[in-house]
This record gives sequence, structure tokens and C-alpha cells, in this order.
Amino acid sequence: MNIIPFPDRSEWPRLLARPVQSTQQIEAAVAPILAQVRAGGDAALIELAQKFDQVDLSKGGLEVDTATLDAAEGQLTDELKAAIRQAYQNIRTFHERQKQPIEKVETMPGVVCWRKSVGIEKVGLYIPGGTAPLFSTVLMLGIPAQLAGCREVVLCTPSNHPAIYFAARLVGITRVFRIGGAQAIAAMAYGTESVPQVYKIFGPGNQYVTAAKMLVAKEGVAIDMPAGPSEVAIYADDTAVPSFVAADLLSQAEHGADSQVLLVSTSKQLVSIVNLTIGTQLEKLPRRNLATKALENSKAILVETQADAVDLLNAYAAEHLILSVDNAEAVADQIINAGSIFLGNYTPESAGDYASGTNHTLPTNGFARAYSGVSLDSFVKKITMQHITPAGLQALGPVVEAMAEAESLDAHKRAVSLRLASLAETVMG
Repeated sequence: MNIIPFPDRSEWPRLLARPVQSTQQIEAAVAPILAQVRAGGDAALIELAQKFDQVDLSKGGLEVDTATLDAAEGQLTDELKAAIRQAYQNIRTFHERQKQPIEKVETMPGVVCWRKSVGIEKVGLYIPGGTAPLFSTVLMLGIPAQLAGCREVVLCTPSNHPAIYFAARLVGITRVFRIGGAQAIAAMAYGTESVPQVYKIFGPGNQYVTAAKMLVAKEGVAIDMPAGPSEVAIYADDTAVPSFVAADLLSQAEHGADSQVLLVSTSKQLVSIVNLTIGTQLEKLPRRNLATKALENSKAILVETQADAVDLLNAYAAEHLILSVDNAEAVADQIINAGSIFLGNYTPESAGDYASGTNHTLPTNGFARAYSGVSLDSFVKKITMQHITPAGLQALGPVVEAMAEAESLDAHKRAVSLRLASLAETVMG
């Protein structure tokens, strides 16, 4: 990693910049794919699968049949099935606690307001094929959809890995389609003869999938969040274990060549040891070529004080933030921009990626300044409700009348005035 000692704060924006992506070029390539699927439906999906993936979907069909989904369990080892089931339980337990009971609030006598949560009726999940079968993401997206009570959940993935199908079964997904890339996003956004149209799309993907999600979002289809390449920032001091820090940096770097890792420390010695340890561990990784390229986009930054470290980390707004420092919880209280935080030497980011319970679908590319990671709330709508009694309207009505009149909205005022007059007549009568 490139070590940068004690940079001036004026240099931070340049140092913390993510690798530049040519968004316009990517969107220009994706837009015709979306248009083709919108116009051609299933036939377009079959043609695009042949073109981009050299897969003939006309033979096996776009949808994975029930027998294939059922057979997936028998293709996995007992050890892996037990691990997936434990992860399912932990993730479900954490997300179940996010349910909020209805609380009626009397804002003034006779005026009662409340909210109810309603699951989004139709949602689509995308699981990429790529170099890793991300069955863990099926759990991360499928479990909150299940808890939210979404009526229709469809999954698109070009992968035929049995663990993805097994996880889909666990979370109650019954419709899985063998579609990948930008065309899968288009299928869920617009609907085809086989693929149902959905109201919100979730899931990671490459830059073309991300561009497709952003483009359909402009057309009114909701998406989970803007997303880019995966990333981790680690703040470590002399209490950190260098081999742990190196392993955490590499665990994120192996995602892909466009991933980015950042090490921040007040300790020159720690940074030097970690850098050496990365080299040693890198040689043992099957995906070392990807990790090596990711490390070219990565930095180790030395800062003078903990306050500097906190400011720098908040400026970066990491997707994943590991605090391998003596007072990790106190530092975490000062972090305002991060997707998910991991405290202490024995809390690897991998735990959150798979099985501790928190969701691994998180904002990247600095979007943690304004976005949260996926949660149960991502799959529900909050509908406000209110009920006003006659006495409540008599108390509230004059307030509304005065405000409506001041805004020159006479019909608004009249809607209240007529009711108040009716109540007055009832009393007189």
C-alpha cells in the first residue's frame, strides 16, 4: 500500500477520492439494453444472454423450475447448510427487532396521529454471478423482505450455484430467474411475459448493473441505494494486531480490482508492519491478482492525533469501518458517516458480511454521508394516519383556518369552516 505520512487537511479530498468511473460511457452502453428489454420482453432477454454470457436460455427457460430449487439442498454439504441456517437465524433475529409497534400520538385533545408499516407489495432482488456466488446476499435481502411481508419477491441471478437456490428457499422466495446483468434490472423494472414487474429493486452488481439501477430509478422504479465498488477503512493504533489488520484489508481487496481499502493510523510502526504483512498474506490468496489491483487504489494514511483520524474517517464515509483501537466504542460514538462499524480486534468485517446479523448491503462511494444500509425499513412503506374528533376539530380548526387564509388557499379553509359551522348548528339545535 502507498503510505502517506501526515498529509495536510487541504490534501484530504484528493487522497480520499474513489477511483473515477466513466459514468456517462457506461450509461450510454446500458440505455440500449434497457430499451431492448422494454420493447422485446422475453425474446430480448434470451438474445442478450446469448450475446453477453454465451448462454442459451431458450432451452432451459428463463425461470428456474421448482424441482431444481428443491434439489439444491442435496447438493450442499451438511456443514455449509448448517452455516447458512445459523446465518439465517442471526440475521432474522437482528432484523426482527427492527419492527416498530404502532404508537398512537395525541398531538392535542381529540387529535390522534399514528403510522403503520406496510410491506412493499412487489420487490426484486438481484444476485450477480461473477467470480463469487453471493448466496449470503440472498439472506441479507430475502430475510427483511420476508419479515416485511412483501407479497411478491422475485430473484434474478445468472448463477446456478445450489447455495443461492437453497438460501432462496430458506427466505421463502419461490420465483427465481436465470437472468443477469443490466437486462435483469430491466426485466424487473418493466416486466416481461415471464418476469413480473416490481416496485423496488435491491442488490449489488458490476458497474453496468449499477448504471441500470440508476437509470430505471430516474423512470420511477425505486432502488435500494446508489452503489459502487466495495470498500473498507480501518483505524488502528498500537493495540491492533497487524496480521488481523492486514487480513481485513485483503478480505475487502479480494472483492475486485475496483475495490478500495484505506488504513488510518497514528502509529508509523503499525503501518509498516501491516504493509509487510499484507505482502506475506497476499501470496497465499487464490484471488491475489484481484487483490493486488485493488491495493493499487488503496492507501495507508498517518495522522497526528485521534481527532484527526476521526475527522478523516468522517470525510471518507466508508462502507465498512473497522476500529481496531483501544477505545473503539468511544471512537465509534464520534463517527457520523459510515455504512457499518466493527469494533475491536475480534470483530472482523467478514462477520458482518456473512452471519453476525447486521446487513451487508451498504452505501459505498461516500453515500454513507446520506444513506443507510439495507434494513427492514428498506422493504416497508410508512403510512401516516389520523383521526380527529368533533371536539378535536373545534380546537384545531381555527389554527388550520388561519394558516390556510394566510396562504390564500380558500378551499382549504372552507373544508374546515363548513365542518365547524355544522358542529355549531348541532350545538345550537
